[in-house]
Order: sequence, then structure tokens, then C-alpha cells
Amino acid sequence: MRFSHTLSKTPFLAPIMASGSVSGSASLVWFRKGLRIHDNPALEYASKGSKSVYPVFVIDPHYMEPDPNAFSPGSALAGLNRIRFLLESLVDLDLSLKKLGSRLLILKGEPSEVVIRCLKEWDIKKLCFEYDTEPYYQALDKKVKDYASTAGIEVFSPVSHTLFNPVDIIQKNGGRPALSYQSFLKLAGQPSWASSPLSISISSLPPIADVGSCEITEVPTVEELGYRDYEQDELTPFRGGESEALKRLRESISNKEWVANFEKPKGDPSAYAKPATTVLSPYLKTYTNVDLSHHCICILCFVTLPFSPFLISLQFGCLSSRYFYQCLINVYKNVKKHTSPPVSLVGQLLWRDFFYTVAFATPNFDRMKGNRICKQIPWNNDDELLAAWREARTGYPWIDAIMVQLRKWGWMHHLARHCVACFLTRGDLFVHWEKGRDVFERLLIDSDWALNNGNWMWLSCSSFFYQYNRIYSPVSFGKKYDPNGNYIRHFLPVLKDMPKQYIYEPWTAPLSVQTQAKCIIGRDYPKPVVSHDSASKECKRKLGEAYALNQKLNGQVSEDDLKDLRRKLEEDKEQESGSRRQKQKL
Repeated sequence: MRFSHTLSKTPFLAPIMASGSVSGSASLVWFRKGLRIHDNPALEYASKGSKSVYPVFVIDPHYMEPDPNAFSPGSALAGLNRIRFLLESLVDLDLSLKKLGSRLLILKGEPSEVVIRCLKEWDIKKLCFEYDTEPYYQALDKKVKDYASTAGIEVFSPVSHTLFNPVDIIQKNGGRPALSYQSFLKLAGQPSWASSPLSISISSLPPIADVGSCEITEVPTVEELGYRDYEQDELTPFRGGESEALKRLRESISNKEWVANFEKPKGDPSAYAKPATTVLSPYLKTYTNVDLSHHCICILCFVTLPFSPFLISLQFGCLSSRYFYQCLINVYKNVKKHTSPPVSLVGQLLWRDFFYTVAFATPNFDRMKGNRICKQIPWNNDDELLAAWREARTGYPWIDAIMVQLRKWGWMHHLARHCVACFLTRGDLFVHWEKGRDVFERLLIDSDWALNNGNWMWLSCSSFFYQYNRIYSPVSFGKKYDPNGNYIRHFLPVLKDMPKQYIYEPWTAPLSVQTQAKCIIGRDYPKPVVSHDSASKECKRKLGEAYALNQKLNGQVSEDDLKDLRRKLEEDKEQESGSRRQKQKL
């Protein structure tokens, strides 16, 4: 397996390749996303010619300790489901390393400071870690690489989290990212490594030498992190770790017919007992799905400098996307016919790379302001509506059930994600997509910085997708998959006895029916926060005005322009309401 990439001449921080092997010395493997043994070129390279190898993972307490002010159990950065999934992944990695004669060294502190201290303490001559495109890690890596350079330490940072090196794709396109999937496919072609078998196993590793004064710990439990009083009636059914990832992969590809015929957007978003997808997204650390019925993709899911430290994401990478890709290609070779991108499983992985590349090359990709590919829209900043959506109190059972599944499981089907994202933004509540992005980032175990931001822009019609008149109904969409409302009954037990003809619109049930179902609307379950028909009409009007303003100003919309538009929209609404009242009097 070759791991060779050229240095970039673009302004991006390119992966650094080995410039010359230092034989017989100590190497440090810095684990971040790639929490796995298979297809881990950084680990493989570190073990070659080294007398000792130090496998390191750094826990930053600032991002793991409980935050009592957060809206859900967890740290300031992530919900408890994601933290637990990460810890399970680390335990599994530690067990795998022990089988190879090594172990995972857990250290605590600010990552760059800890790594630099280890480089000094252990007299490291070779530092290896998987290349990361996220702005937070780009800044972190630059700090560590700068020190390594001055100290004469060899750095090997290969691209192995994605199918392609984003820098290469951007260079092919003249220094700019392709902003459409088809353009990306033409630029990318076939992965250069795909024709050779990947290294998926390591027989042994050099031992760990003296750790000096560095304080090494075992992987902590959630209780040891301070989550002692937390109780949850239903935990996520998905366990973290490479072993579980490979098990799920084997189960998925064993059904060759299913793999060959896999086609998005087909799938049942209400299927919770046996999800209608591979559920490999948390292990890849991205969620990749396309809904072509609405020409809309959901690769669920930070920043260009300066960045907020609260916007980094806990990463896993328990399953190699490259290994998954090769497994799928092998299945395709042994079947008569199969689906193709964008709807195939390989197509989903390519969507993933597409968003990684766009995010890497777009300043302020995680926000509306200063983001050149994002339309400037006068979103509401209504905290009450946001809280109702986040806390499953919208009064629309289909929406609320999805949000309960998100909170309890940290996962839901991609079409379910589409529905709640559309409802919050352009469909009903007109709340800023960044607010919804933050909720998903916290609660989803498969959230990914590039993909989460990209999809919230897509689903809010802020970028990539602009057919804002196409809206998911919070009533009829779920009903066509699950007319009996079993999904709602499971995640919203307060409605479990509601007759099926009222399960999606319980506010329409006669009081006698509500009484018999032991669920009085407005007391036991909330009334709808908005009327979908009028709210969606209002959202379309606002987006139409915003689109016209963006076109008129060629995308150069200022804060003052948005304030003026917001004022105009309110005046128009008041005039329309006045005219309606006048007609009613007549």
C-alpha cells in the first residue's frame, strides 16, 4: 500500500509526509479520529523501524467534564451519548492494542501542549497522526508540527479519513472547491489507492518504552468523568468501537443483493426497531444519505480561524471509509448489476468527500455571516420556539417523536433529520439554521463538523439546494410510512392510546377521545406552536424576499440590509393582517 501525497501550493495546511525514516528510534502515534487498527497508515508507519511506539490519546477535560448549564446531560461540547460512544471506542482500541503487545496511553490536558510535552519527555524521533481538515485541528496540528520541525522530529500525517485528499481536488479546480456533486465526481475520478489492497491488519507493535513523568491513565468511565447522578430510561442501542464497526460492516455486505440494490432516498424513517440503513455512520463518524425525491442530501453531522473552541467535534473513525469503499467495490464486481452514484452506497461515501472538500476550502463554513456560499437570510432568533423544537414540545407528534429519538439514541434516520431540520428553519419556525446545527452537533453520535454544517445549509435552503417551496409536512410525511403511528407511540408514550386517525394531529381529536386516551391536548401534550399551513406560507414569503435581496446585491448583503428586510417583512405582515381583519368586518 502506497501512502504518497504531494505537498500543496495552495494556502491550506497540507498533510506532511515523511521526509526520511529515522530507524531504530521512538515513535508516537497520536490518535484523534482514526480510532482503529485496520487501514491506519499512521500506526503502520510508526511501527516500521522503531524500537518503541507510544500510542497516545489526549482527553481534554474542558471538553469532557459535565456542564450543569447545558440543555442535556453532557459536557459543554457534547451530549452524554457521544461521550459514552467515544469512551467505548477508546476501550475497544486499547484492547486491540494490547493484543498486539501494546496499549493505549491516555493523557489529560490541552492536546497540543500534552503532545509536545510527550515528544520532549520520550525523546520521540517520529510523530504520526491522521491528517484532519477541520479548522480546529488544522490550528492544533500547525502548533505541533512547528515544534516538531524545530526539534528535528519527523512528521507523518497521511490522508486516511476520506477517500480523497481535499487539497488535490481543490488544486484540480484551480484553487476552488467544486460546489456541485457532479462537478466533484468529474474532478475526483477514482481514488489512486483503490486498485491496491489496503493494510487491514498488524501482527504486532514495538513495545512502549519508559513514560517518564507523564501521568498515564486508563480510559475513564462516564462515572469517573463526573456523570454519577445521570439516569436515562432508554440508552442508545449503538455501542462504540472498531470491533462493533467491523461486525456491522460484515453484516451489511453479507447481503450482496441488498448492497447492489441500495438506493436512496428509499427507506423508512419510522423504522426504529430495525433501522432501514447500515447505521455505520457513527463508526465512520459521518452520516451520509441522499434524498433525491427532494433533490436534497443529508450527510449528517467547524470553523475558519478565528474559531470557537466549543465547535470542535468528538471524532471516532472506528471504520475506515476507504476499507468500506473497497468492500463495496468487491461486492459490485460479483453481481450482475448494481446502483450507481449518487444513490448507491458508494455514492453516499462520495457525498461525504464532497462536503469535506467544500468545507475545507470555504471560510466561515459553519456560519451564515461571512460565508460566501451561504445566502443571507433574516432568520428568527426565537429562543422559545427553538426550545420547543429541541425539547419535543412543538405539538406535532411526528416532529416531537424524532426529537425524542435524537435525545435518547443520538441517532435517527436521514429522512427524519430532513423533517425536523426543515420544520425548524424554512418550513415552519423560521429559526436560524445555526441554532439547529448546534443541537445536532451536541446530540448526534454521528455528527461531523463539515457534514452537519453543510446539511443544515442545504436543508434550510441557504446553500446547495434552493427549492424552498418544497416543504416536508409535519403531518402527512410520517403518516405515509407509519399510518398506525407506532414510531410516535414508542417515543411519545403519552400518545400511545390515541386512535390512529388522530395520532398525527391529536389536537383535532374530540375531548371525549382525548379523555379516553388519557391525553388532554394543552395539558398532557402541547398544542401546536404554529399552524403549519399559515407558518409555511409565511416562511416561503420571507425566503422569496431574502432570495430577491441576495440576487439584487449579488450576495453582498450586510447586517443593515438584513435589518431593513426584517423590518419590511414585519410591516408587510402587519398590513396583511390588517387587511384580513378589515375583510372579516365587512
